[in-house]
Amino acid sequence: MAERVIIIGSGPAGWAAAIYAARASLEPLVIEGEMTQENWDLGRPPLGQLAITTEVENYPGFPTANLGEYLDRALTKERRSMMAPHKGHGVSGPELMELMRQQAINFGTRTLMEDVTEIDLSQRPFKMRTSGGGEYVAQSVIIATGARANYLGLESEKRFKNMGVSACAVCDGALPRFRDQPLVVVGGGDSAMEESDYLSKFGSKIYIIHRRDSFRASKIMADRAINNPKIDVKWNSVVDEVLGNDETGVTGVRIRGVDDESKTEELKVSGYFAAIGHTPNTEFLNGQLETTSKNYLKWTVPFRTNTSVEGVFAAGDVADDYYRQAITAAGSGCQAALDCERWLSLQGLH
Repeated sequence: MAERVIIIGSGPAGWAAAIYAARASLEPLVIEGEMTQENWDLGRPPLGQLAITTEVENYPGFPTANLGEYLDRALTKERRSMMAPHKGHGVSGPELMELMRQQAINFGTRTLMEDVTEIDLSQRPFKMRTSGGGEYVAQSVIIATGARANYLGLESEKRFKNMGVSACAVCDGALPRFRDQPLVVVGGGDSAMEESDYLSKFGSKIYIIHRRDSFRASKIMADRAINNPKIDVKWNSVVDEVLGNDETGVTGVRIRGVDDESKTEELKVSGYFAAIGHTPNTEFLNGQLETTSKNYLKWTVPFRTNTSVEGVFAAGDVADDYYRQAITAAGSGCQAALDCERWLSLQGLH
């Protein structure tokens, strides 16, 4: 028997979609992703990017330090035992995702912690196979698999993630560890210019590390960064290593010249921001859905989450190369569930 809707992905978009779909009595199945080292290393773990994020201070509704007590009551002991104790104000990424997951389950969502390895969108109902060998059939699908940040691939980047290494200035720039501190941004495109300009509102000095002698960014964005008195560009340079320790995290970066590798310089900084793009997690689709020039899933109906295949909807960062925030992902998850429910009703399937 075909599921009415299967949601693939378990970040903010996936769980928001599940909450709305479950409340609409669609009995959704969420395929969360498999808890493997490969998924973690690639930046696509179950619960999405927020599973590898510490403080989240810009998601509404979590202003107090009493969240720890609520987490103890709201989550199962098994799930709660795997989480770090709550600290300070706001909410951590894993805490937020666990609460969203539990809310979806409370409304009747079923979950499967496996990866989708094959999917056939050529005809309805849609068929898919998972890493556990299971085969599933669905009248509709919501793709909410997110996008992973690109890094240089340095071992020191991996070591200091969430300890001063980030790929989202808007998410993390206002955190106390970055305020009034020198920071580094790696990249030369529009994203790097935007990240640097944003961080200059908080950091004392921003270094842009770029491997060429000119930016790839649009002229207006490049000029804005170059003319910002807080921004210092290190041309023809690459990051050799992120420096730091386990106690305080990032303390600096070592850069070297592209033309003269013997020329190195150490910059004392408290934060390292990679701004070299994101990769949407769409490989398993094998090109069956239309994408943008940046390979993000394309919404084919204005202001709706419809994709190029009728009955398939996209939500969150897999279809968003601009905002990439937890709150916008959750909002589009809500949209996708509503779009999906109305489409199913029109098909006489709900």
